[in-house]
Amino acid sequence: MAEQDTLQTSVPLSLRIQQLERLLEVSRTLSSLLELEPLLQMIIDAASDLTYSQEASILLYDEVEDDLKFETAPWYKRNQMQQVRVPLKGSIAGEVFTYGEPMVVRDAYADGRIYRAVDEHTGFETHSLLSVPLKVKNVCLGVLTAVNKYGGNFTAEDQYILEILASQAAVAIQNSRSMDETQKAYQELADLDQMKTDFIAITSHELRTPLGLILGHATFLEDLLEGDQREQVSVIIESAMRLKEIVEDLSKVDTFRTGTAVLNWGTVDVGVLVRKVSAGLMRLAEDYRVRIEFELPKQPLPIRADMNKLGLALSHVVRNAIIYNNPGGTVTISAKKAGDEVLFKVTDDGVGIPQSEMEKIFDRFYQVENHMVRRRGGMGLGLSVAQLMIEMHHGRISVESELGVGSTFCVAIPLAADEG
Repeated sequence: MAEQDTLQTSVPLSLRIQQLERLLEVSRTLSSLLELEPLLQMIIDAASDLTYSQEASILLYDEVEDDLKFETAPWYKRNQMQQVRVPLKGSIAGEVFTYGEPMVVRDAYADGRIYRAVDEHTGFETHSLLSVPLKVKNVCLGVLTAVNKYGGNFTAEDQYILEILASQAAVAIQNSRSMDETQKAYQELADLDQMKTDFIAITSHELRTPLGLILGHATFLEDLLEGDQREQVSVIIESAMRLKEIVEDLSKVDTFRTGTAVLNWGTVDVGVLVRKVSAGLMRLAEDYRVRIEFELPKQPLPIRADMNKLGLALSHVVRNAIIYNNPGGTVTISAKKAGDEVLFKVTDDGVGIPQSEMEKIFDRFYQVENHMVRRRGGMGLGLSVAQLMIEMHHGRISVESELGVGSTFCVAIPLAADEG
Protein backbone atom coordinates (compact mmCIF):
# COMPACT_ATOMS: atom_id res chain seq x y z
CA MET A 1 0.00 0.00 0.00
CA ALA A 2 1.05 3.61 -0.46
CA GLU A 3 3.03 5.35 2.19
CA GLN A 4 0.68 6.86 4.74
CA ASP A 5 1.49 10.34 6.05
CA THR A 6 0.66 11.26 9.61
CA LEU A 7 -2.16 13.76 9.25
CA GLN A 8 -2.44 16.41 11.92
CA THR A 9 -4.41 19.59 11.94
CA SER A 10 -5.91 22.19 14.18
CA VAL A 11 -9.32 23.48 13.10
CA PRO A 12 -10.77 26.75 14.45
CA LEU A 13 -13.89 26.28 16.55
CA SER A 14 -16.07 28.36 14.18
CA LEU A 15 -15.01 26.25 11.21
CA ARG A 16 -15.61 23.03 13.12
CA ILE A 17 -19.15 24.19 13.95
CA GLN A 18 -19.81 24.91 10.25
CA GLN A 19 -18.53 21.47 9.31
CA LEU A 20 -20.68 19.75 11.90
CA GLU A 21 -23.75 21.69 10.76
CA ARG A 22 -23.14 20.55 7.17
CA LEU A 23 -22.69 16.93 8.27
CA LEU A 24 -25.88 17.17 10.32
CA GLU A 25 -27.72 18.47 7.25
CA VAL A 26 -26.56 15.44 5.25
CA SER A 27 -27.61 13.15 8.09
CA ARG A 28 -31.10 14.64 8.22
CA THR A 29 -31.43 14.28 4.47
CA LEU A 30 -30.38 10.65 4.72
CA SER A 31 -33.42 9.89 6.89
CA SER A 32 -35.91 11.82 4.76
CA LEU A 33 -34.82 11.49 1.12
CA LEU A 34 -36.05 8.33 -0.56
CA GLU A 35 -34.14 8.61 -3.84
CA LEU A 36 -30.52 7.49 -3.74
CA GLU A 37 -29.04 9.55 -6.58
CA PRO A 38 -29.70 13.06 -5.20
CA LEU A 39 -28.52 11.97 -1.76
CA LEU A 40 -25.20 10.67 -3.10
CA GLN A 41 -24.83 13.86 -5.13
CA MET A 42 -25.35 15.84 -1.93
CA ILE A 43 -22.67 13.74 -0.22
CA ILE A 44 -19.97 14.33 -2.85
CA ASP A 45 -20.82 18.04 -2.90
CA ALA A 46 -20.37 18.15 0.88
CA ALA A 47 -17.16 16.09 0.59
CA SER A 48 -15.54 18.56 -1.82
CA ASP A 49 -16.78 21.62 0.08
CA LEU A 50 -15.80 20.47 3.57
CA THR A 51 -12.34 19.22 2.52
CA TYR A 52 -11.74 22.23 0.24
CA SER A 53 -11.19 19.91 -2.71
CA GLN A 54 -11.70 20.50 -6.41
CA GLU A 55 -14.18 17.63 -6.67
CA ALA A 56 -15.26 14.30 -5.17
CA SER A 57 -16.77 11.07 -6.47
CA ILE A 58 -18.18 7.75 -5.34
CA LEU A 59 -17.16 4.44 -6.90
CA LEU A 60 -19.04 1.20 -6.23
CA TYR A 61 -17.87 -2.37 -6.62
CA ASP A 62 -19.33 -4.29 -9.56
CA GLU A 63 -19.46 -8.00 -8.70
CA VAL A 64 -20.04 -9.04 -12.30
CA GLU A 65 -17.05 -7.19 -13.76
CA ASP A 66 -14.96 -7.39 -10.56
CA ASP A 67 -13.99 -3.74 -10.76
CA LEU A 68 -15.12 -0.29 -9.61
CA LYS A 69 -17.49 1.98 -11.50
CA PHE A 70 -18.32 5.64 -10.91
CA GLU A 71 -21.75 5.79 -9.28
CA THR A 72 -21.72 9.53 -8.52
CA ALA A 73 -19.47 12.22 -9.99
CA PRO A 74 -19.55 15.97 -10.66
CA TRP A 75 -22.51 16.77 -12.89
CA TYR A 76 -20.44 18.42 -15.62
CA LYS A 77 -18.49 15.22 -16.42
CA ARG A 78 -20.64 12.48 -14.91
CA ASN A 79 -21.29 10.77 -18.23
CA GLN A 80 -17.59 10.73 -19.14
CA MET A 81 -16.52 9.30 -15.79
CA GLN A 82 -19.22 6.63 -15.78
CA GLN A 83 -17.77 5.28 -19.02
CA VAL A 84 -14.47 4.47 -17.26
CA ARG A 85 -14.02 1.29 -15.21
CA VAL A 86 -11.40 1.35 -12.45
CA PRO A 87 -9.53 -1.94 -11.82
CA LEU A 88 -8.94 -3.24 -8.31
CA LYS A 89 -5.27 -3.75 -9.12
CA GLY A 90 -3.29 -0.79 -10.35
CA SER A 91 -5.39 1.94 -8.76
CA ILE A 92 -5.56 3.78 -5.46
CA ALA A 93 -9.35 3.29 -5.28
CA GLY A 94 -8.85 -0.44 -5.86
CA GLU A 95 -6.40 -0.70 -2.98
CA VAL A 96 -8.68 1.26 -0.63
CA PHE A 97 -11.55 -1.06 -1.53
CA THR A 98 -9.45 -4.23 -1.25
CA TYR A 99 -7.82 -3.43 2.10
CA GLY A 100 -10.66 -1.33 3.57
CA GLU A 101 -8.32 1.42 4.80
CA PRO A 102 -8.14 5.16 3.92
CA MET A 103 -5.29 6.39 1.73
CA VAL A 104 -3.88 9.86 1.07
CA VAL A 105 -1.69 10.72 -1.91
CA ARG A 106 -0.07 14.13 -1.66
CA ASP A 107 1.80 14.01 -4.96
CA ALA A 108 -0.10 12.12 -7.63
CA TYR A 109 2.62 12.71 -10.23
CA ALA A 110 5.11 10.75 -8.14
CA ASP A 111 2.78 7.83 -7.42
CA GLY A 112 2.79 5.24 -10.17
CA ARG A 113 -0.40 3.59 -8.97
CA ILE A 114 -2.66 6.49 -9.87
CA TYR A 115 -5.03 5.18 -12.52
CA ARG A 116 -4.37 7.64 -15.35
CA ALA A 117 -7.21 6.46 -17.62
CA VAL A 118 -9.72 8.55 -15.70
CA ASP A 119 -7.76 11.78 -16.22
CA GLU A 120 -7.05 10.93 -19.85
CA HIS A 121 -10.72 10.24 -20.58
CA THR A 122 -11.99 13.40 -18.88
CA GLY A 123 -9.13 15.82 -19.59
CA PHE A 124 -8.57 16.27 -15.85
CA GLU A 125 -5.33 16.44 -13.84
CA THR A 126 -5.15 14.77 -10.43
CA HIS A 127 -2.58 16.41 -8.18
CA SER A 128 -3.55 14.89 -4.82
CA LEU A 129 -6.31 12.72 -3.43
CA LEU A 130 -7.84 11.33 -0.29
CA SER A 131 -9.81 8.11 -0.57
CA VAL A 132 -11.82 6.27 2.10
CA PRO A 133 -13.84 3.01 1.94
CA LEU A 134 -17.65 2.83 2.04
CA LYS A 135 -18.35 0.24 4.73
CA VAL A 136 -21.49 -1.28 6.24
CA LYS A 137 -20.89 -3.86 9.00
CA ASN A 138 -17.33 -4.44 7.82
CA VAL A 139 -18.49 -5.05 4.26
CA CYS A 140 -16.92 -2.67 1.76
CA LEU A 141 -19.31 -1.41 -0.93
CA GLY A 142 -17.03 1.04 -2.69
CA VAL A 143 -14.90 4.15 -2.25
CA LEU A 144 -15.41 7.88 -1.64
CA THR A 145 -12.60 10.01 -3.07
CA ALA A 146 -11.78 13.73 -2.86
CA VAL A 147 -9.17 15.11 -5.28
CA ASN A 148 -6.95 18.20 -5.49
CA LYS A 149 -6.95 19.88 -2.09
CA TYR A 150 -6.87 23.67 -2.40
CA GLY A 151 -3.99 25.49 -0.70
CA GLY A 152 -2.15 22.55 0.87
CA ASN A 153 -2.33 18.90 1.79
CA PHE A 154 -5.19 16.75 3.01
CA THR A 155 -5.41 16.71 6.79
CA ALA A 156 -6.60 14.35 9.51
CA GLU A 157 -9.71 16.54 9.77
CA ASP A 158 -10.39 15.97 6.06
CA GLN A 159 -10.10 12.23 6.53
CA TYR A 160 -12.44 12.33 9.54
CA ILE A 161 -15.07 14.27 7.55
CA LEU A 162 -14.75 11.99 4.54
CA GLU A 163 -15.15 8.87 6.71
CA ILE A 164 -18.37 10.25 8.21
CA LEU A 165 -19.73 11.04 4.74
CA ALA A 166 -18.64 7.62 3.50
CA SER A 167 -20.55 5.94 6.34
CA GLN A 168 -23.67 7.93 5.46
CA ALA A 169 -23.30 7.04 1.78
CA ALA A 170 -22.80 3.35 2.59
CA VAL A 171 -25.95 3.25 4.73
CA ALA A 172 -27.96 4.98 2.00
CA ILE A 173 -26.69 2.56 -0.65
CA GLN A 174 -27.37 -0.50 1.51
CA ASN A 175 -30.88 0.75 2.35
CA SER A 176 -31.59 1.37 -1.32
CA ARG A 177 -30.42 -2.11 -2.27
CA SER A 178 -32.50 -3.69 0.49
CA MET A 179 -35.56 -1.74 -0.66
CA ASP A 180 -34.97 -2.82 -4.25
CA GLU A 181 -34.72 -6.46 -3.18
CA THR A 182 -37.89 -6.14 -1.10
CA GLN A 183 -39.80 -4.51 -3.96
CA LYS A 184 -38.55 -7.21 -6.32
CA ALA A 185 -39.74 -9.91 -3.93
CA TYR A 186 -43.16 -8.24 -3.61
CA GLN A 187 -43.41 -7.99 -7.39
CA GLU A 188 -42.55 -11.67 -7.78
CA LEU A 189 -45.27 -12.53 -5.25
CA ALA A 190 -47.75 -10.31 -7.09
CA ASP A 191 -46.85 -11.97 -10.39
CA LEU A 192 -47.27 -15.40 -8.85
CA ASP A 193 -50.62 -14.41 -7.38
CA GLN A 194 -51.73 -13.14 -10.80
CA MET A 195 -50.68 -16.45 -12.34
CA LYS A 196 -52.88 -18.25 -9.80
CA THR A 197 -55.79 -15.96 -10.63
CA ASP A 198 -55.35 -16.49 -14.37
CA PHE A 199 -55.11 -20.24 -13.84
CA ILE A 200 -58.35 -20.24 -11.86
CA ALA A 201 -60.23 -18.23 -14.48
CA ILE A 202 -58.99 -20.24 -17.47
CA THR A 203 -59.33 -23.65 -15.83
CA SER A 204 -62.86 -23.12 -14.53
CA HIS A 205 -63.98 -21.81 -17.93
CA GLU A 206 -62.37 -24.52 -20.07
CA LEU A 207 -63.44 -27.46 -17.90
CA ARG A 208 -67.07 -26.53 -17.48
CA THR A 209 -68.28 -27.43 -21.01
CA PRO A 210 -66.59 -30.86 -21.43
CA LEU A 211 -67.52 -31.79 -17.87
CA GLY A 212 -71.17 -30.96 -18.57
CA LEU A 213 -71.09 -33.23 -21.62
CA ILE A 214 -69.54 -36.08 -19.60
CA LEU A 215 -72.20 -35.82 -16.90
CA GLY A 216 -75.02 -35.52 -19.40
CA HIS A 217 -74.06 -38.56 -21.46
CA ALA A 218 -73.11 -40.61 -18.40
CA THR A 219 -76.47 -39.91 -16.78
CA PHE A 220 -78.22 -40.89 -20.02
CA LEU A 221 -76.27 -44.18 -20.13
CA GLU A 222 -77.02 -44.89 -16.47
CA ASP A 223 -80.75 -44.86 -17.24
CA LEU A 224 -80.27 -47.37 -20.08
CA LEU A 225 -77.92 -49.84 -18.43
CA GLU A 226 -78.42 -52.41 -15.70
CA GLY A 227 -76.34 -54.48 -13.29
CA ASP A 228 -72.53 -54.15 -13.32
CA GLN A 229 -72.56 -51.80 -16.28
CA ARG A 230 -74.87 -49.42 -14.46
CA GLU A 231 -72.59 -49.50 -11.39
CA GLN A 232 -69.55 -48.68 -13.55
CA VAL A 233 -71.33 -45.68 -15.06
CA SER A 234 -72.36 -44.60 -11.55
CA VAL A 235 -68.67 -44.47 -10.60
CA ILE A 236 -68.05 -42.22 -13.61
CA ILE A 237 -70.90 -39.93 -12.58
CA GLU A 238 -69.74 -39.78 -8.95
CA SER A 239 -66.18 -38.90 -10.01
CA ALA A 240 -67.46 -36.32 -12.49
CA MET A 241 -69.59 -34.75 -9.77
CA ARG A 242 -66.51 -34.43 -7.57
CA LEU A 243 -64.68 -32.78 -10.45
CA LYS A 244 -67.70 -30.49 -10.92
CA GLU A 245 -67.38 -29.38 -7.30
CA ILE A 246 -63.72 -28.52 -7.87
CA VAL A 247 -64.55 -26.52 -11.00
CA GLU A 248 -67.28 -24.67 -9.11
CA ASP A 249 -64.81 -23.86 -6.34
CA LEU A 250 -62.38 -22.50 -8.93
CA SER A 251 -65.13 -20.40 -10.45
CA LYS A 252 -66.24 -19.06 -7.06
CA VAL A 253 -62.70 -18.03 -6.13
CA ASP A 254 -62.41 -16.16 -9.42
CA THR A 255 -65.77 -14.36 -9.11
CA PHE A 256 -65.24 -13.41 -5.48
CA ARG A 257 -61.71 -12.11 -6.02
CA THR A 258 -62.68 -10.09 -9.09
CA GLY A 259 -65.66 -8.56 -7.27
CA THR A 260 -68.24 -9.93 -9.69
CA ALA A 261 -69.99 -12.08 -7.07
CA VAL A 262 -73.35 -10.82 -5.78
CA LEU A 263 -75.09 -11.87 -2.57
CA ASN A 264 -78.82 -12.51 -2.53
CA TRP A 265 -79.68 -11.20 0.91
CA GLY A 266 -82.52 -12.65 2.93
CA THR A 267 -83.54 -13.73 6.42
CA VAL A 268 -81.91 -17.03 7.34
CA ASP A 269 -82.58 -19.12 10.44
CA VAL A 270 -79.29 -20.35 11.89
CA GLY A 271 -80.63 -23.77 12.92
CA VAL A 272 -82.20 -24.45 9.55
CA LEU A 273 -78.98 -23.37 7.79
CA VAL A 274 -76.76 -25.70 9.86
CA ARG A 275 -79.03 -28.72 9.44
CA LYS A 276 -79.34 -28.11 5.70
CA VAL A 277 -75.54 -27.96 5.39
CA SER A 278 -75.12 -31.12 7.46
CA ALA A 279 -77.74 -33.05 5.50
CA GLY A 280 -75.72 -32.57 2.35
CA LEU A 281 -72.62 -34.02 4.04
CA MET A 282 -74.11 -37.06 5.77
CA ARG A 283 -73.04 -39.38 2.96
CA LEU A 284 -69.47 -38.09 3.23
CA ALA A 285 -69.54 -38.49 7.03
CA GLU A 286 -70.71 -42.10 6.65
CA ASP A 287 -67.92 -42.83 4.17
CA TYR A 288 -65.35 -41.51 6.64
CA ARG A 289 -67.13 -43.10 9.62
CA VAL A 290 -67.52 -39.74 11.36
CA ARG A 291 -70.48 -38.75 13.54
CA ILE A 292 -71.99 -35.24 13.31
CA GLU A 293 -73.47 -33.68 16.45
CA PHE A 294 -75.24 -30.36 16.99
CA GLU A 295 -75.42 -27.69 19.68
CA LEU A 296 -78.04 -25.29 18.29
CA PRO A 297 -80.44 -22.71 19.77
CA LYS A 298 -83.81 -24.12 20.76
CA GLN A 299 -85.54 -21.00 19.47
CA PRO A 300 -85.22 -19.57 15.92
CA LEU A 301 -82.19 -17.30 15.51
CA PRO A 302 -82.50 -15.22 12.32
CA ILE A 303 -79.64 -13.41 10.54
CA ARG A 304 -79.35 -11.45 7.30
CA ALA A 305 -77.35 -13.52 4.82
CA ASP A 306 -77.25 -15.27 1.45
CA MET A 307 -78.55 -18.73 2.33
CA ASN A 308 -76.74 -20.53 -0.47
CA LYS A 309 -73.37 -18.78 -0.25
CA LEU A 310 -73.11 -18.79 3.55
CA GLY A 311 -74.28 -22.40 3.51
CA LEU A 312 -71.56 -23.26 1.01
CA ALA A 313 -68.96 -21.55 3.21
CA LEU A 314 -70.05 -23.57 6.26
CA SER A 315 -70.20 -26.69 4.08
CA HIS A 316 -66.52 -26.31 3.20
CA VAL A 317 -65.61 -25.92 6.87
CA VAL A 318 -67.65 -28.97 7.93
CA ARG A 319 -66.34 -30.99 4.98
CA ASN A 320 -62.80 -30.14 6.05
CA ALA A 321 -63.56 -31.30 9.62
CA ILE A 322 -64.96 -34.61 8.33
CA ILE A 323 -62.16 -35.36 5.87
CA TYR A 324 -59.37 -34.59 8.34
CA ASN A 325 -60.97 -36.50 11.20
CA ASN A 326 -60.19 -40.04 12.31
CA PRO A 327 -62.52 -43.03 11.75
CA GLY A 328 -64.97 -43.09 14.66
CA GLY A 329 -64.41 -39.40 15.34
CA THR A 330 -66.98 -36.68 15.94
CA VAL A 331 -67.66 -33.32 14.34
CA THR A 332 -69.65 -30.93 16.52
CA ILE A 333 -71.42 -27.96 14.94
CA SER A 334 -72.63 -25.25 17.31
CA ALA A 335 -74.21 -21.84 16.87
CA LYS A 336 -75.13 -19.16 19.37
CA LYS A 337 -75.77 -15.45 19.63
CA ALA A 338 -72.86 -13.39 20.95
CA GLY A 339 -73.62 -9.68 21.13
CA ASP A 340 -74.49 -8.44 17.64
CA GLU A 341 -73.05 -11.56 15.99
CA VAL A 342 -73.76 -15.24 15.58
CA LEU A 343 -70.84 -17.53 16.31
CA PHE A 344 -70.66 -20.81 14.43
CA LYS A 345 -68.14 -23.36 15.69
CA VAL A 346 -67.10 -26.54 13.93
CA THR A 347 -65.03 -28.79 16.20
CA ASP A 348 -63.40 -32.09 15.31
CA ASP A 349 -61.14 -34.54 17.15
CA GLY A 350 -59.03 -35.31 14.11
CA VAL A 351 -55.42 -34.92 13.02
CA GLY A 352 -55.07 -31.23 13.92
CA ILE A 353 -52.96 -28.57 12.22
CA PRO A 354 -49.28 -27.83 12.95
CA GLN A 355 -48.75 -24.38 14.47
CA SER A 356 -46.35 -23.50 11.65
CA GLU A 357 -49.15 -24.01 9.10
CA MET A 358 -51.96 -22.11 10.87
CA GLU A 359 -51.55 -18.83 8.97
CA LYS A 360 -51.45 -20.56 5.57
CA ILE A 361 -54.49 -22.82 5.61
CA PHE A 362 -56.78 -20.18 4.07
CA ASP A 363 -54.42 -19.59 1.13
CA ARG A 364 -55.53 -20.79 -2.27
CA PHE A 365 -54.23 -24.24 -3.25
CA TYR A 366 -52.52 -24.66 0.10
CA GLN A 367 -52.38 -28.15 1.60
CA VAL A 368 -51.08 -28.85 5.09
CA GLU A 369 -49.14 -32.01 4.35
CA ASN A 370 -48.43 -33.86 1.13
CA HIS A 371 -49.26 -37.27 2.56
CA MET A 372 -52.66 -35.90 3.66
CA VAL A 373 -53.35 -34.66 0.16
CA ARG A 374 -52.69 -38.07 -1.34
CA ARG A 375 -54.83 -39.81 1.26
CA ARG A 376 -57.72 -37.35 1.48
CA GLY A 377 -57.79 -35.57 -1.88
CA GLY A 378 -58.70 -31.98 -2.66
CA MET A 379 -57.01 -28.95 -4.21
CA GLY A 380 -56.76 -26.76 -1.13
CA LEU A 381 -59.53 -24.41 -2.28
CA GLY A 382 -62.29 -25.18 0.24
CA LEU A 383 -61.18 -22.99 3.12
CA SER A 384 -60.13 -20.24 0.72
CA VAL A 385 -63.63 -20.20 -0.78
CA ALA A 386 -65.17 -20.27 2.70
CA GLN A 387 -63.10 -17.30 3.84
CA LEU A 388 -64.01 -15.23 0.77
CA MET A 389 -67.73 -15.90 1.21
CA ILE A 390 -67.66 -15.20 4.95
CA GLU A 391 -65.84 -11.92 4.38
CA MET A 392 -68.47 -10.92 1.83
CA HIS A 393 -70.97 -11.28 4.68
CA HIS A 394 -68.73 -8.88 6.68
CA GLY A 395 -67.80 -11.81 8.90
CA ARG A 396 -64.57 -13.48 9.88
CA ILE A 397 -63.18 -16.98 10.27
CA SER A 398 -60.45 -18.21 12.60
CA VAL A 399 -59.05 -21.53 13.76
CA GLU A 400 -57.55 -23.06 16.88
CA SER A 401 -55.87 -26.42 16.64
CA GLU A 402 -53.58 -28.87 18.38
CA LEU A 403 -51.70 -31.48 16.41
CA GLY A 404 -53.12 -34.95 17.06
CA VAL A 405 -56.00 -33.57 19.16
CA GLY A 406 -58.25 -31.72 16.73
CA SER A 407 -59.33 -28.32 15.43
CA THR A 408 -62.05 -25.74 16.04
CA PHE A 409 -63.07 -23.33 13.30
CA CYS A 410 -65.00 -20.27 14.45
CA VAL A 411 -67.15 -18.26 12.03
CA ALA A 412 -68.61 -14.93 13.16
CA ILE A 413 -71.45 -13.41 11.12
CA PRO A 414 -73.22 -10.12 12.00
CA LEU A 415 -76.89 -10.52 12.87
CA ALA A 416 -77.77 -7.65 10.52
CA ALA A 417 -75.01 -7.21 7.98
CA ASP A 418 -74.58 -4.13 5.80
CA GLU A 419 -75.99 -5.29 2.47
CA GLY A 420 -74.29 -2.57 0.44
